[in-house]
Amino acid sequence: MSLLLWILESVENDKFPYRLTIQNDGKEVLCLRVQSRWPGAGSQIFCLRESEDYSDPVEEIERVPIISLNRYGKRLSVVLDRPANKRCEFLFLKKKYKTKEGEYEQIFWRTQQGLKERKPRVKLTARGDSQIHVLIDTNEKYPWKFQECVVERKALPAGDYALLRDDGIFAVVERKTFENLISDFNDIAILHQKLGELEAYKHSAMVVEANYSDFLNTGKLTAYTPSYAAKVLAELSALHPGTKIVFAGNRKLANEWTLRFFQAIESHERDTLPDKIAEKAASYGASPGFKGGVYYDIRKYILDESHDELTVAELKDKFPDAPESTIKRVLRDLKNKGLITIMGRGRKSRWIKV
Repeated sequence: MSLLLWILESVENDKFPYRLTIQNDGKEVLCLRVQSRWPGAGSQIFCLRESEDYSDPVEEIERVPIISLNRYGKRLSVVLDRPANKRCEFLFLKKKYKTKEGEYEQIFWRTQQGLKERKPRVKLTARGDSQIHVLIDTNEKYPWKFQECVVERKALPAGDYALLRDDGIFAVVERKTFENLISDFNDIAILHQKLGELEAYKHSAMVVEANYSDFLNTGKLTAYTPSYAAKVLAELSALHPGTKIVFAGNRKLANEWTLRFFQAIESHERDTLPDKIAEKAASYGASPGFKGGVYYDIRKYILDESHDELTVAELKDKFPDAPESTIKRVLRDLKNKGLITIMGRGRKSRWIKV
């Protein structure tokens, strides 16, 4: 389980009096010099990347768990595990020098409330106007059209359409008509296998040239009931969360959705964050397995501060505001990791460190 931390320290510097660090299991992901402890209402803070010299005297102000760390183009989005001042983002820009060759970096720290009050001009992170290279499977008899794109017919290992980048296939789409998908209900196990193949790629989708309501229409169904069709579609979504299932309505809209999907991915990948930050954010994704502040406090107490044996009653006394379900979840997770074990049953049971 990765432990992401947000650490704010004061330093002896008049212009940038704080150091902000994001850590993953003690390893630095991002370290910045900032001008304030948190961006004020309607403002954003200019930041400087920390140099290699960490010799300045510092005093820790706060250490907060991070719930999620995600990359959206040039933005790094952070959600902290606390009730207030919890959402913010860092914007990384490259600017050209006016009087010489080269570029310099600008970093801005912004909050959710600040963005609302400033009301900046809307600009999509993934603009959808990138030139793309589309592969179409050779088995597609009447393929979709991708105007002004590089298009190539090729036997694909999975899916009917793919987005090709320098390092290989980056996204795949399986095309289904209403009749195709109904026919697949006969061999649902094979359909699961096909969707499993799609999930091997970073981005995948099954795009249906029909509406969801078509599968609940008794006038269009012959061999299946609407109830059974709904259960099949729900099962596909539940068992393949990594693959988007899109009911586009018709062939034209399915084609359009896939084009925009591929363009957005290409734009997002080209518009990258600098150095190691993008790699780290990509590896975490949303919710890196961390389970909240009080969860963290209970876990730390059990492992580092408590005696070798303790009971649920003791934890309730120590953390009176913590829900009992949270306490039990911490104990269960630590037990599953082999860090503690239980002796006895019911109220007399004791938890023992291994």
